[in-house]
Amino acid sequence: MEETILKGKKVVELKELAKNLGLEGYAAMRKAQLIEALSKIDAPGEEPEPAQTKPQTEQEEKKAKPRKAKATKSVKETKTGKRETRKKAASKKEEKNAEPGKETKRKRTVRVPAVKDAEREAASETRETSEAFEPREKVETHEKHDLPPQEPEAPEEKKVESRGKRKVIPDKEDRPEVEGILELAEGGFGFLRFSNFLTSDKDIYVSPAQIRRFNLKTGDKIRGISRKPNEGERFGALLYVVTVNGDEPGVAMKRPHFEELTPIFPDERLSLEDTATRDLSMRLIDLIAPIGKGQRGLIVAPPKAGKTVLLKKIANSIEKKYPEIEMIVLLVDERPEEVTDMKRSLKSGEVIYSTFDELPQHHVKVAEMVLARAQRLVEHGKDVVILLDSITRLARAYNLVVPASGRTLSGGLDPGALHKPKKFFGAARNLEEGGSITILATALVETGSRMDDVIFEEFKGTGNMELHLDRKLSEKRIFPAIDLNKSGTRREDLLMNQQELEAVWAMRRALSNSSVQEVTETIIDNLAHTRNNSDFIQVIKRVRLEG
Repeated sequence: MEETILKGKKVVELKELAKNLGLEGYAAMRKAQLIEALSKIDAPGEEPEPAQTKPQTEQEEKKAKPRKAKATKSVKETKTGKRETRKKAASKKEEKNAEPGKETKRKRTVRVPAVKDAEREAASETRETSEAFEPREKVETHEKHDLPPQEPEAPEEKKVESRGKRKVIPDKEDRPEVEGILELAEGGFGFLRFSNFLTSDKDIYVSPAQIRRFNLKTGDKIRGISRKPNEGERFGALLYVVTVNGDEPGVAMKRPHFEELTPIFPDERLSLEDTATRDLSMRLIDLIAPIGKGQRGLIVAPPKAGKTVLLKKIANSIEKKYPEIEMIVLLVDERPEEVTDMKRSLKSGEVIYSTFDELPQHHVKVAEMVLARAQRLVEHGKDVVILLDSITRLARAYNLVVPASGRTLSGGLDPGALHKPKKFFGAARNLEEGGSITILATALVETGSRMDDVIFEEFKGTGNMELHLDRKLSEKRIFPAIDLNKSGTRREDLLMNQQELEAVWAMRRALSNSSVQEVTETIIDNLAHTRNNSDFIQVIKRVRLEG
């Protein structure tokens, strides 16, 4: 095509012409690129002229057979006549400058017919052009729609080409199954936490739509299918939910709220006595301060009295005798080696911890997640046992985190710092509708800190079971160092039979007339010489009758 004609056209006209000629990539070309590409292509219906070895003269140029041009362009040139003149002048100039011996293409001239003839020819040419190009487009469309669907690849494998090699990646890696504890954020969305209920790079995003649909709350244990994070995303996302707290998602949608459940006194006993180990600590607790489902117990102990060892024995006994109970051991502000020891001693129970080298905010968040987890389990009618060591250090952490109220108790304790620890401890209850939360928490005394004493005094009347450890007994290496006078359970008649009650009352009467150390040594000696508590009760009855 003539470059001079193409230069006179607009970019839109050039692209339309390129589209009709089937030029690939025309949409991204500039005007100069379009002109260069179109000049190398013959218009539809035109045949290239044979090459001439010599430049043509002006007379031969005039005798050249006229060729057709675009109808719309011909009409415009008929009206003006100026573009044709410019074209002829440019053509003559190129012929004069052409070097001899080189092959040149014969430049085409456009003969302008009458306006009506031009319109007729333009219409026919447009029709021919459209007929020439339409079938190809229709065939392509037909091929796209009529081709049989490709067979999907096997779901187990996904083929990926990387650096010229074909790798086989299991499909489960792209959509792995995950299980974590949900933590809701202020925006209505949430994340599944995995390691110690805390934030990590492996967390999974949960959308607000899923949270609203399944009535999800903080503390729910969710198992589902996730996807890996896309480019630019930090976390993966949960695609769909399989189970919530071990039940179908429909159960979570209809569950009651924890605050609406009715608390009652513990009426089902948790027996800690193990005939295989014959541990004296567990047998003595069963007699002096029995524990029931939903108990709110406080283990009051001075330093080095053996409270951590006692807590570990209680955890092992409950785990062995009641495997259906969900047990969580919460260690706040503890030594790292004690965390490791507790983890290794338990087989199925969860150990959630925050060591003393962590920030107070870390202690607080861990405790709140454990409480939320226990409440969600109880809403599903399950029994939960939380062993907390220690509630004194948890209150100290809240004292550093909560905003100052302007008032200060003795020892530098803010009154507002006690609200959240009391809420945690007060969550322990036996529920009439089913399920229970049992909390056994240790409280430190005789540490030399006035704040610790104030914290203990605040929690003193909130529990329904107290177990006091005596420093003098521990110094004499009398274990378990339990102060039998101060230890006891409220409404123990709901947990013990008549024979056990009578034996315990006889023991307490004997304690009132003698020193604690002498009576404790005598009772421990009798326990050591009997196989179980039933035999011990028979011994007490016989001694009482003989006396």
